[in-house]
Amino acid sequence: MAGSELFSPVSLGALPLANRIVIAPMCQYSAEEGRMTDWHLIHYGQLALSGAGLLIVEACAVEPAGRISWADIGLYDDATEAAMRRVLEGVRAWSPMPLALQIAHAGRKAGCDQPWKGGAQLGPQDPRHWQPVAPSPLAFGEGEVAPLELDDAGLARLIAAFADTARRAGRLGYDAIELHAAHGYLLHQFLSPLSNQRQDQYGGSLENRMRFPLAVFRAMRAAFPAGRPVIVRLSATDWVEGGWDVASSLAFAQALEAGGAAAIHVSSGGLDRRQEIPVGPGYQVPLAAALRPGLGIPVIAVGLITEAQQAEAILAAGEADLIAIARVALYDPRWPWHAAAELGEQMTCAPQYLRCQPHGLKNLLIPFKG
Repeated sequence: MAGSELFSPVSLGALPLANRIVIAPMCQYSAEEGRMTDWHLIHYGQLALSGAGLLIVEACAVEPAGRISWADIGLYDDATEAAMRRVLEGVRAWSPMPLALQIAHAGRKAGCDQPWKGGAQLGPQDPRHWQPVAPSPLAFGEGEVAPLELDDAGLARLIAAFADTARRAGRLGYDAIELHAAHGYLLHQFLSPLSNQRQDQYGGSLENRMRFPLAVFRAMRAAFPAGRPVIVRLSATDWVEGGWDVASSLAFAQALEAGGAAAIHVSSGGLDRRQEIPVGPGYQVPLAAALRPGLGIPVIAVGLITEAQQAEAILAAGEADLIAIARVALYDPRWPWHAAAELGEQMTCAPQYLRCQPHGLKNLLIPFKG
């Protein structure tokens, strides 16, 4: 099936991608005081050899208190920047794959333990605890720490922090950045009426609830080099009645496009424990499909897209412009190779791996250019 949609080129702004496979950001919970470690060098090194069109590095906090867990990465000072530079230099020495960095603040969901240790938010009795912040003093879950409501000075400080992280990402040479406004983290908390109950200019109406996230986006767009794209990831619905929904997501995405966003990455949920998510293959694709007609920039679909033919059908039907894979890439870091074989396409690879091609697929792999 030569000439597949999945392996056709696409551009995010001025950034060309060889194919439409995106490896979505996935936290590794393996940093030391916000600093990347050898784990990140190994992890991103293998994913950068996968042949995907774009690799997005996991959620990166703009300040220590913005980390989802105490073991998350950050890019907020010279030490975290130096640690990330070491990883990027190691990866880029062996792979030409475009790299993006997801930039985030966890808000009221910050300060958790590693998932394999339960993932619960750490309380004041734990020495690794810190005080979370949010648009309103509403805890994420019963028994969790109530966040402090951000005042005007706190909002201004965080806008500057997002911009500083974007500036550092540009200095490190990232090809793109992604603003994380999904999964119940800080910017999503401002967007949803379930978590934002402010009475000032940042709460109430949709326009007001979008005000702070849009201010953050504008600051990041101004701080990141103009020729490189800024992507935004959003949760298109809270899956809770009365919460953030597709219509609001479209209004937000259109405002982002008007401000220079290069693509919208469509996920869902994560804001409220009452969510009822109909999880199944491609369960979030209809959300991407609902937003795409109202936008003039590429839309990235994600969510249990695990098969090559499934991804191809989504693109062929015009439901999305790119396909993001996540957990399947951890299970099978060569997923793009296998998808190329199934769809009758070729895939670039490191020359060290050329001899691994199975019998009968001798034309599957070609070496990186350059």
